Amino acid sequence: MRFHFENHVLDCDLRELTRDGAPVPLQPQVFDLLVHLVTQRGRVVTKDDLISQVWDNRIVSDSALNSRINAARKALGDDGAAQRLIKTIPRKGFRFVGEVLEQTLAPPAAKAPRSAPERPTIAVLAFENMSDDPEQDYFCDGIAEDILTALSKVRWFLVIARNSSFTYKGRAVHIRQIADELGVGYVVEGSVRKAGGRVRITAQLNDAVTGSHIWAEHYDRDLGDVFAVQDEITNAIVAAIEPQIYAAENFHARRKQPASLDAWDLLMRGLSHYWRVTRQDHLMAQALLAQAIAIDPGYGQAQSVLAASHMFGVHLGWADLATAAPIAEAAALAAVKCDHEDPWAHTALGSVYFSTRRLDDAVSEFEQALRLNPNFSLAQGYYALALSYAGRSRDSFEAAQKAIRLSPRDPSLAIYYGIAGYARFTERRYDEAIALAREAIRHRGDLTGAYRVLAVSAGMAGDQELAATALQELRRTQPNISLAWIATQLPWRSGSDREHYLEGFRRAGLG
Repeated sequence: MRFHFENHVLDCDLRELTRDGAPVPLQPQVFDLLVHLVTQRGRVVTKDDLISQVWDNRIVSDSALNSRINAARKALGDDGAAQRLIKTIPRKGFRFVGEVLEQTLAPPAAKAPRSAPERPTIAVLAFENMSDDPEQDYFCDGIAEDILTALSKVRWFLVIARNSSFTYKGRAVHIRQIADELGVGYVVEGSVRKAGGRVRITAQLNDAVTGSHIWAEHYDRDLGDVFAVQDEITNAIVAAIEPQIYAAENFHARRKQPASLDAWDLLMRGLSHYWRVTRQDHLMAQALLAQAIAIDPGYGQAQSVLAASHMFGVHLGWADLATAAPIAEAAALAAVKCDHEDPWAHTALGSVYFSTRRLDDAVSEFEQALRLNPNFSLAQGYYALALSYAGRSRDSFEAAQKAIRLSPRDPSLAIYYGIAGYARFTERRYDEAIALAREAIRHRGDLTGAYRVLAVSAGMAGDQELAATALQELRRTQPNISLAWIATQLPWRSGSDREHYLEGFRRAGLG
């Protein structure tokens, strides 16, 4: 159904209001209110009727109702004084008084649905303003634009430009229609409600093809510095969305027959094993990544993850440095050559430089990765680790804390707590180091790094019972642990830092 009045067209099928052919942004509730007034133009519409039809009988304040009426008038170029189209009937309600031409549209011809995109393609919709003040639209748009910009820095995704995704602003359009019209696999949507000095921002990631929800979260904050709040929430949302999309892509890949897997599918399967952080899973990841590279030798993203996996195994004592480092360095250099603006490539190369004692180069690569994508928690964690071995304990602790804040649901969260613990150990703050190591173990009970920090910190603190327990668990997770391994495999810049660590192990009982 389509209604024509003055120079406006109200299209109920497209859920769109246009003026002289140009779209007029409308919040969904305002659109529904306007449609109800137009369709019931032969009578006075009461407040109770509007609450029933537009708000599903939820409790609505007079100020909220009036703000929606004012927004509808503003969209039509009307106001409370002129009441040219929407007239207030005192103590009764409202009535649409404009002359309306009603047009019934023929049903559109059926068309084949667009197939799901081969690679992750994302649209970020304008966030809905849930406040009574229409002037807050700028804040809502700013949140969505910041998320869009930040996601654009993740080189593995294609993010639809603002000029396309924001055309749905004010229109209640089904996710599947957006998928069809924009050719996207994922849609990010949300809302903003500001009241007094507080703001609540909700965000949701949807699978645009199936219409299902993948992830949702809300954030409550004191406004204070509004721009700092905007940055904080943007970072949190983007850091949460990225691993969720990897997980969804892996799910899609697992539904395919092995013979039909392409390099991208193999990469997603490899990443799923990478994030499980076990020796066997990393071996599986390396095998899948090698298959992806065999299909596409110039596949920089697969080369990056392959290099990072090999060096991760070295640090946790699963792999031999002399064997793994040449493989990892060749893969990381190939990844940087393929795409020198991919944060994963620089993170992978930084991990090689870290384990081969080129600490200045390692720090530089991690800093470059974070310049390219400040929300990349893995790079932030590696950066913290490199800083600790370079003797910059305070900077290391702050960087580790930032990695924890960036991605509180990260599969590597336990590692970040362990790194923060090691930074405190190097500062001789053993009680804090023990607490952080225990937190790491609470998240993952099979990571060698956390047990190392716990053992040396307890040893230096004189807690022999805790040190012995930590050492026993460390031997379970890393059977080859020894003073010789520690002295030769870990890349300290300072001999005194290495000796401090070794002394902690001696006091813990490692011979």
